[in-house]
Amino acid sequence: MNLANLITLLRFPLLMVVVLLLYFGGWMGQLAAASLTVVLIVMDSLDGNIARRRQEVTLIGSALDIAADRTVEIVLWIAYGHLGLISIVISMIVVLRGMLTDSIRNVALSRGYSAHRMMRSPWSKWLVASPSMRTGYAVVKATAFTLLAVALGLRSWGLAAWRGVWIVASISSWLSLALCIVRGMPVLVDAEKLFGSHEFQDATFSPSERGT
Repeated sequence: MNLANLITLLRFPLLMVVVLLLYFGGWMGQLAAASLTVVLIVMDSLDGNIARRRQEVTLIGSALDIAADRTVEIVLWIAYGHLGLISIVISMIVVLRGMLTDSIRNVALSRGYSAHRMMRSPWSKWLVASPSMRTGYAVVKATAFTLLAVALGLRSWGLAAWRGVWIVASISSWLSLALCIVRGMPVLVDAEKLFGSHEFQDATFSPSERGT
């Protein structure tokens, strides 16, 4: 196993530590969870950078990275919803969006189309793959995750400042949800165009299969 994949795999146990601290760590553990959340986010960038620098980019590495990203996102949204820090609506929509887009992308990937290649229009590519949108979404989501943990820790500590932090975290959470939906729409819209195209049909069926 290469170093990049090891870093990716380490995100799973670290995520479990974060969740345990949020629930059972008291105010000190909850504030520590905020710091570890930052580490989780840094690891997401670190594994990809190491893989590219060492020329160790692999299919299994890409699959693990996507799985880790999705797991961190869904688990933390569900945890914060269960803890009453955000509306459970946010958690439900994020899970639904993830299931829909991942299912569509899996079909496309089985025919040789990556998540970026399946985008059909310039605006779709910009929303899904542009550095500005990807970075902006990541920053907003990271801000929400980190500040929610800080707000929880301050509340458990009995400090009135928790409410101000929570307000900022709540705004970041709703903004993150909006970006999540907006960035997922091109996948749904372009999937219909892609799956119905002759290009995709030719990649899906062999000549003998099309004749049956």
